[in-house]
Amino acid sequence: MSTRTTPLAPIPLDEATVGALPSSNIAAIPELAPQWRDLDLREILGRPAAFLSVSQSNSVYRPGGVQYAEGHAYRGSLEATVRTARAARRAPNFVSFNWVGYTVFRDSYAQSVFDRAQYRGWAGGIDATLEQIAWDDALVDELRELVEPGDREFSETALQTAFVGTDLPGVLSRKRVEVLVITGIHLDWCIEGNARAARDHGLLPIVIGDATGAQRPEQEAAAFQRINEFFAPVITSEQFETLVAR
Repeated sequence: MSTRTTPLAPIPLDEATVGALPSSNIAAIPELAPQWRDLDLREILGRPAAFLSVSQSNSVYRPGGVQYAEGHAYRGSLEATVRTARAARRAPNFVSFNWVGYTVFRDSYAQSVFDRAQYRGWAGGIDATLEQIAWDDALVDELRELVEPGDREFSETALQTAFVGTDLPGVLSRKRVEVLVITGIHLDWCIEGNARAARDHGLLPIVIGDATGAQRPEQEAAAFQRINEFFAPVITSEQFETLVAR
């Protein structure tokens, strides 16, 4: 019986792999699309707001995590998320902090035939214990340290959004939230999905680009372009910090 706490062997990435990874994706973030340029983002970010961190777990950032090989621990999104969350805490208009989990182990989920095929592809070959799965799903320590009483922690139940099968829409509505600031993994999946859903729920989503990441760095420019063009402004954590400073 394995005494390992992680689903996979906790082997760090080799130096060559790490050296080939960009330390940040800021260079891939486009200029604001024309429709956003006349907006007063400082005023908008002063409205009742919520912070949403998606899927920023041990699975992504720690050796032995199922998604660790993607290299996010070295690509800057965690540090940018810490910066964003701390800046949001200092802003009195942020009335809701939400830490959204996302598991790759989905045997207990209701599944269509597509779901079964896809979920099996994520973790079907991994013989993990319940304790190892719990570790993989857990919010990474750097963000765990930022969680405060009254924050909400829950998991997505749909493929790519926290707005389906959870009480998030109702909670944000009751708190009169207008703006949703989004960080997390993966950029072209859960982040884009939540930005789209937020718009459809009448919210004003803003994506913190360097606090996100796609599975592969080369996928990020197209995702940023698509989100920025159609669904939400994409800005950096430094820009966000400046805009919410009072």
